[in-house]
Amino acid sequence: MPGGRLTQQERQQIALGLADGLAYAEIARRLDRPTSTITREVMRNGGPTAYRADLAHRATEHRAHRRRQAAPRGADAFPQAHGRDAEAVREYEETLTTVLMQSGTPKMMARVLACLVISDAGSLTASELVQRLQVSPASISKAVAFLDSQGLVRRERDERRRERYVVDDDVWYQSMMASARGTIQVAETARQGVSVLGPDTPAAARLENIARFLDFISESMARAADQAREVLHTKPETTSGGTPEPSSDR
Repeated sequence: MPGGRLTQQERQQIALGLADGLAYAEIARRLDRPTSTITREVMRNGGPTAYRADLAHRATEHRAHRRRQAAPRGADAFPQAHGRDAEAVREYEETLTTVLMQSGTPKMMARVLACLVISDAGSLTASELVQRLQVSPASISKAVAFLDSQGLVRRERDERRRERYVVDDDVWYQSMMASARGTIQVAETARQGVSVLGPDTPAAARLENIARFLDFISESMARAADQAREVLHTKPETTSGGTPEPSSDR
C-alpha cells in the first residue's frame, strides 16, 4: 500500500468518487490507499459535499509550508511510547479532531478532547496541553470548562497538587446520556408548540410527530447506552498476533 502524501491527481480522483456517491472505502480501494487516509483528507477539506481537489491540494501545501517554518509541535515534539510512529500519531490526532468537529464539537474543544483520548494515561495537566497543542493557557481553560460542562472530562489533583484533566472510561456513555437529555428537551419544546399553534392545525400536527419521534429516539439512546455501558470497561480480547477482537458475549 503506497505511503506519502496524496498527489493532486489522487485528489481529483477523490473528488470524482465523491461526486459519484462512492463510499470512502471504495475510493480508497481504487487509489490503493487506507480508508483512514481518504476520510481524513475529505473531512479536513470541507467534507463530502464541499470537497474540491484544487483547494484541498493548495491547503495541504500551505499546511506543509507552515509546519516547515514552525517549531515541532504536538505528537512530533514528544517521545512516542510503544514504538509508535510520531507522524502517524500526529495525523491520527488531526483526523480524530476533525471528526469531533464535524459532529459539532468546537475546534479547540475537539483538539483538547482528542489529545486527552489518545494519551495512554487519559489525563494531562493544563501545562502539558499547552505544550502539546501550542496554544495559550486561556484557550485550554475555556476548552476544559466546556468539556467539563458536557461531562466529557473531569478534574482531579495529582500527587503534586496539580490539576489534571481526565477522560474517564465512561466518557462516551456520559456523552450519549447528555445527547439523550438534549433530545428530550427538544421533544418537550416541540410539544409545547402544539397548544400554541392549535391542536387541529398542520403545524401542530407536525410538531406533535416530531415530539413523538424524538421521545422514542431519546428513550432508545438511553436504554442502549445503559445496556452497553460495561463494554467501556472491558479489555478487548486479542488474537495470538495481538490484534483486538470484538467481544462475543452480546
